[in-house]
Amino acid sequence: MSDAPQAREGFMEDAQGRLVPLKMVKPIDQARDQLVREIAGKAVALREAMRGFRDDVLGDVAAFIQLSAEQYDARVGGTKGNVTLTSYDGRFKVQRAVAETLVFDERLQAAKSLIDECMTEWTEGSRDELKALINDTFRVDSTGSINTGRVLGLRRLAIDDDRWRRAMQAVSDSLQVSGTKAYVRVYARREDGKYEAIALDLAAL
Repeated sequence: MSDAPQAREGFMEDAQGRLVPLKMVKPIDQARDQLVREIAGKAVALREAMRGFRDDVLGDVAAFIQLSAEQYDARVGGTKGNVTLTSYDGRFKVQRAVAETLVFDERLQAAKSLIDECMTEWTEGSRDELKALINDTFRVDSTGSINTGRVLGLRRLAIDDDRWRRAMQAVSDSLQVSGTKAYVRVYARREDGKYEAIALDLAAL
């Protein structure tokens, strides 16, 4: 890790960006600075190593899937799909999980309009709790995003109303996949037969 903040020989840069003569910096502060930089440098190197490990594993798993498919003269494309590979003795397994990021397009507003029509008629000014529940479902968070789980949960309600059915269709049609991300998890089998993830998170060690 670069020690660029120590911009000139004989000076140290403080948190406000000011150059402080080295002789004016207490030895304990110099020692602390050196220790933190050494630890941060190791952390950055470890992060890059873990990124390399992840990329290598994803590439190896994808190559093995292709190899396995070729045994049946089949071709597979892309990296979508979850897969689990297990060692012959069952002691270890590797999982590749692909998660999709879901977003709604402008058709969600049409769904909300139809639902509002239903709510206005059904509540008749007395069941405000139901309307509040619907409004909460479509509330955006601090990033301006709508909770997809809450909205999609509306589709489980069996409501016999044409407007509601059209609203649920609009919800389904508005759902778009904005991106995917692959995750790798490695497990080892414990003595009791259950699998435990091999922790690659410092907080989980």
